[in-house]
Amino acid sequence: MCIGQVGNLLPHVTLSANLAQHLMPTWGLSAAEGGLMASGYAFGYMLAVPVLTTLTDRIDARLVLLWGSIVSGLATAAFGIFAQGFWSATAIWSLAGLGFAGAYMPGLKALTDRLPAGDSSRAVTLYTSSFSVGVGLSFLVAQLIADRWGWRTAFLVTGFGPIAMVVACLLMQEQRPAPKAGRLLNFAPVFANREALGYIFGYGAHCFELYGIRTWLVGFWTFVVAHQGAPSWLSPVVLSFCFAVISMPASILGNEAALKFGRHRAITVVMIASVCLALVIGLNATAPAWVLALLLLVYGLTVPADSGALTAGMSAAAVSEHRGATLALHSTVGFGLSAVGAWGTGAALDAAGGPQSATGWLLAFSVLAVGIALGPLALLWARKVQPGGAKSI
Repeated sequence: MCIGQVGNLLPHVTLSANLAQHLMPTWGLSAAEGGLMASGYAFGYMLAVPVLTTLTDRIDARLVLLWGSIVSGLATAAFGIFAQGFWSATAIWSLAGLGFAGAYMPGLKALTDRLPAGDSSRAVTLYTSSFSVGVGLSFLVAQLIADRWGWRTAFLVTGFGPIAMVVACLLMQEQRPAPKAGRLLNFAPVFANREALGYIFGYGAHCFELYGIRTWLVGFWTFVVAHQGAPSWLSPVVLSFCFAVISMPASILGNEAALKFGRHRAITVVMIASVCLALVIGLNATAPAWVLALLLLVYGLTVPADSGALTAGMSAAAVSEHRGATLALHSTVGFGLSAVGAWGTGAALDAAGGPQSATGWLLAFSVLAVGIALGPLALLWARKVQPGGAKSI
């Protein structure tokens, strides 16, 4: 499943990886338009995931995963062939996000349905953290191919990645959930689960920050190279790949810290650290390149370190018969705020002078800091009072 997910993620940031250097100059887009185009992926995901993930409470999640992977790959290849400007690109990229809605959380459901009874937090964390490996390869492959053979070829090649998950689906045994009555989109039991909601809203803050920085990381480092210079080996390709790949150990270690010190406490510390780093980077956008590279790599640890713990916490807090609906709301909130994060950072850049302005990057990183700062507030709100007055951690 983890290998299949890496393949499914090969298209994931193909647009973001080529946004600043290829797509925006080719089509004459502003930063806000570029961010909105990138957010189309998250928007398509947000629209489809409530239905597709809740559907896994009624049919084998493997089927949803199979068809979602196929649509994701075909739409990515279609972008390389048919995209001609802002509107067509946004529409096709939204379709790719719709396909991924059938590929990520339904994949998690297909995995957890086939795990033995007991604590599955490490398996869930390994699955969610392999997300980072896929994103890192997406950054790497998309930029290398685009720089050599053009951005259209990059979309065509990465569109073949989901074949890995198609193969994984075909190798899985069938497993149908127990018959279930009632409405398909019944989120009332999820909204009644305050503990799960805390993790869901915290995940939304995490996704706002994560998608915002992934959309504009290459653009920011392009700005740094243009104004401060950097060693030839420290290119946007190398930096974005390293930033994404170190997310996997960060997510795993973050979950281990959550198991040892308590989820709420560990996640809150990580989020506050991320707020501080975002502000430091924004305030020092004109610092020497090696200083910014170190800061970004540390930021690359804090941004994803809460991901596995948030998803594992949500999964553990979910009532078993409503797990599909809980996963659906988790993803809807997460990717809905991902879309806002990608567009919001782009709009902030435009408002403060554009991608070639240090003030623009200060405002953009400040927006990311404000977004992730809402996470600890969500966890504080959801903290349950146990019998005897003790609070959950």
